[in-house]
Amino acid sequence: MTHGLDTDLHDGVLRITLNRPAQLNALTGEMADRLAEILEQAAHQDDVRVVLVAGAGGSFSSGADLSGENAHEDFDVTALDRANRIIRAVVALPKPCVAAVGGVAAGVGCSAALACDLVVAAESAAFLLAFARIGLMPDGGATTTAAAAVGRARAMRMALLAEPLSGREAYDAGLASHLVPDAELDETVAKITRRLAAGPPLAYAATKKAVNAATLHQLEGALERERTGQTILLRTADVAEGMRAFAEKRRPRFTGS
Repeated sequence: MTHGLDTDLHDGVLRITLNRPAQLNALTGEMADRLAEILEQAAHQDDVRVVLVAGAGGSFSSGADLSGENAHEDFDVTALDRANRIIRAVVALPKPCVAAVGGVAAGVGCSAALACDLVVAAESAAFLLAFARIGLMPDGGATTTAAAAVGRARAMRMALLAEPLSGREAYDAGLASHLVPDAELDETVAKITRRLAAGPPLAYAATKKAVNAATLHQLEGALERERTGQTILLRTADVAEGMRAFAEKRRPRFTGS
């Protein structure tokens, strides 16, 4: 079993739990690879009727793991390819994929949640495209999925100002399909996944394919544009400064270089 990633299959529901609570479930490279692999395999498992992605310890995921003094030296295009593989696997999965979001969903953690078919948000949830805080642009398809859900103006606000949306704000804006009190998150998610697991799998697959074709037809182009943009940005002094500032818990000083 991959460190930081737990799986459980019960009554047709495959639960994938991001389990690094001390790090707000930040994704390591190993976790990202394994998460994509599990999602891809689930597409061909007859005993999996629905996939649930959740986080342990009161958070969903703070995004990619940027810990360490020289994170900018280790964070490269491979991380983008891993993120894109996860998003493609979620969207291509011919089964409903549900995100249970309590606490923070930031960076690629937010992108992954937005790619899911249903997003059940607790009132404590915080959806945050925090890329600009370290000199990067949104990735993981968020330039399309966020805009498809909330519109251009709100997507720009999330991306440029890196302002978090609470669970209530995310629900009102259309990022989340459900909003529940924190104490009811697990129960609500269990009801939804049980209902989906007992539902018509062929109809679900056809519905998901049709809705995604209508709303996410630009996703593949977005993933490639994000990959190109991030590859360029990762070579800049601003990103090196942004990641150092993140590690040192201080405000970055960007120079546009």
